[in-house]
Amino acid sequence: MEDTRMDNYFFSCLLLMLLLFGCGETQESPKARDSFKHLALAENILDFLGDPKDTRDRDMLMFSDQGAWFAYSIPNSGNSFSGFSGPYLMTQENGVWASRNLTQIELTLDGEQEAFDWEEALSDQKSYSSHLERKFSDSNFEVKQKLTYLSGNTAIIGTQITNRSDKTQSLQLRCSSKLFDTGIRISQENDYLKLESDRSNAIGYIQFLNDEMDMAVEEGLSYTATTKNLDLKPGDSKSFLVSHTFIFPEYSWELEREKIAKVDFDALLRTRKAEKEAQLEKLVANGRQVFQDSTHAQVLAKAHLTLQNNWRIPAGELKHQGLFPSYHYEWFHGFWSWDSWKHAVGLTSYAPELAKDQMRAMFDFQLENGFIVDCVYRDTTIEAHNFRDTKPPLAAWAVAKILRTKADSTFAQEMYPKLKKYHQWWYADRDHDQDGLCEYGSTDGTLIAAKWESGMDNAIRFDDSKIVQNGVGAYSLDQESVDLNAYLYAEKVYLAEIAQWVQEPEESKTWKQEAEALKGRIQEQFFDTENGWYYDTNLEGNTFIKGAGSEGWIPLWANVASKEQAKAVRDKMMDPNKFNVKVPFQTMAADHPKFDPMNGYWRGPNWLDQAYFGIQGLRNYGYTADADVTTEKLLQGAQGLLQKGTPIHENYHPLTGKGLYAKNFSWSAAHLIMLLTNDK
Repeated sequence: MEDTRMDNYFFSCLLLMLLLFGCGETQESPKARDSFKHLALAENILDFLGDPKDTRDRDMLMFSDQGAWFAYSIPNSGNSFSGFSGPYLMTQENGVWASRNLTQIELTLDGEQEAFDWEEALSDQKSYSSHLERKFSDSNFEVKQKLTYLSGNTAIIGTQITNRSDKTQSLQLRCSSKLFDTGIRISQENDYLKLESDRSNAIGYIQFLNDEMDMAVEEGLSYTATTKNLDLKPGDSKSFLVSHTFIFPEYSWELEREKIAKVDFDALLRTRKAEKEAQLEKLVANGRQVFQDSTHAQVLAKAHLTLQNNWRIPAGELKHQGLFPSYHYEWFHGFWSWDSWKHAVGLTSYAPELAKDQMRAMFDFQLENGFIVDCVYRDTTIEAHNFRDTKPPLAAWAVAKILRTKADSTFAQEMYPKLKKYHQWWYADRDHDQDGLCEYGSTDGTLIAAKWESGMDNAIRFDDSKIVQNGVGAYSLDQESVDLNAYLYAEKVYLAEIAQWVQEPEESKTWKQEAEALKGRIQEQFFDTENGWYYDTNLEGNTFIKGAGSEGWIPLWANVASKEQAKAVRDKMMDPNKFNVKVPFQTMAADHPKFDPMNGYWRGPNWLDQAYFGIQGLRNYGYTADADVTTEKLLQGAQGLLQKGTPIHENYHPLTGKGLYAKNFSWSAAHLIMLLTNDK
């Protein structure tokens, strides 16, 4: 509302719970609350409680939205202050906390006596995918605080104070903060505070949106901002809004400030709630029939919020929005190629535009010869883009899934020539003997980068691998990998489909012919009839590189195995001594001598992408009951997946279920969505 309208309503009983200066939240009717039944699944689905002990503390989870590069937590109940922890700034140094609490609020009576014991008065705090909220109450006052995002640049914190006593209270509200030592300095400019860092080109702004504030800054590291006395009659409420903006030079502060000035907090929060409700409703509605219950719906809500917290708008070197693998691990503050393909598939059913941009984000860096970079970052002074290798070819799969979900011929036209170049690059630079079967490799001739290119960095199949040169800047491992060639088979099938979208029927026919020819090669060369498993081979194709790993069921996911071969692989997958363990379908057989989940990144842990490929492979060949049972077993076995509060991990110990490595891992979340929803 405009200020003049607010003045008219200032002491209106009918609008008692409005934020009187245009920025508050009204009480929702029961009918309104019922309209957000899917959003209720996200209530406290992740535990955001935590107080940063220092600038680098990553013990807690952080909440963000709208692709913002900054996030917040909820203070632990034992801490006696208001507001929200943070923000945690991903705008500099791969993540630092600006402050324990950038806007801590104190209430005093008549400008002197503390009016509130925040610790004693804390009565409730909740999180949703739309916002964070806290409630404090004693015999005299009730204080409600909520935080939601206006945009990828700005968060808004609303505080509503209600006089519960039987007499008029004269209150003064004071905001303050002391910054951590992160190179950020605070200054006052006109009616707002400005935060500048010597380690980032993002600039922060704090604005107080209701009243005039008496502001003071001390040594560039702390501030106070105080209102005039506010008289609250019994039952009356007063509302107070603060905006936090952290904005890169690519965005206009003046335009952002105009949006902030027009904000109606009540309407903004309803918009965020409706947005998340619609997304969650789509996910739940698309759930597989066997998983249609509240327990599995909550897993979808947890996966959805995990992806949301890793979402980043374009900045610096990154020209399109996309997802981090995990904001929680400092070296995952960028975009990776095969992570991106997987994220996009997980996003398609509820955020197709974000899924498209996730694809574009990597193809922005495509080289003329078709090569796709392994990973890219906002700030290359912190980390350089990795052009030493790429990642397995799953891009056409992701684009086809997007197109199936939301028809878009323009997007198909945009991506098809790029996908063709990427696919053809494999045969130009990664087929050492030019026999139509490819190898993983590197651009710099190093063995480590070639192993990275597989995505399965230290898998046992690469223990004895060597590097061979194909040409200038093109090297291969001395083995042909079954998963790579199965992925390439699937790419041909999906390229045939996309070619139809762009009205290239002859090219579609050619892709299908190439796929059929490759199918025979894969079935013949990589399948060991004696062991009933698919293995990598040497370059000549006459020696298997033994050691049953998850690469062995990729042909089932790609639909390239014969029925007989699929049956043999299925039997080994369902063997409880091999792969059907507590958290089924881990990266290598449990009975192998080198199986070591706690000391081997890809030598035993269960990665949910590989488990998904295995379960979808079973579905492809009609083993639906096996797929359903092992999906449920995985969910039950992986620690915390079915419980509220616990994060989704990078991978899991297959025998104990313990979550391993990075928390809040995006492709794990994306594949949980794939496991629980209908395939398109």
